[in-house]
Amino acid sequence: MDVENCRVVTVSGNKCPKGLGYAVSEIEDPTRTLTSAVLTDGLEIRMVPVRTNKPLPKADLIRAMDEIKKIKLKKPVRAGEMLVRDFVRAGVNLIATRSCSKL
Repeated sequence: MDVENCRVVTVSGNKCPKGLGYAVSEIEDPTRTLTSAVLTDGLEIRMVPVRTNKPLPKADLIRAMDEIKKIKLKKPVRAGEMLVRDFVRAGVNLIATRSCSKL
């Protein structure tokens, strides 16, 4: 992969057509799905695993982790349940990846 003048990207040697799109997105706007865990209070487990439903720009990951540290679940949740709508960015939601009930 070569980057010329930070504007032109050429990819060679990729065996899959998705390789070109992936390489370009990694250079122009790298994103990641964030996985973490939030603290609980009065639930059967101390931390509930969570993830974003869409990838976030890498530049937003530190801010997203700071926001996750502020969350404390006090009510039962189901796997797949949305915990925070428009988390850090519009259209990106934080969801639980494990169910958890009261003690």
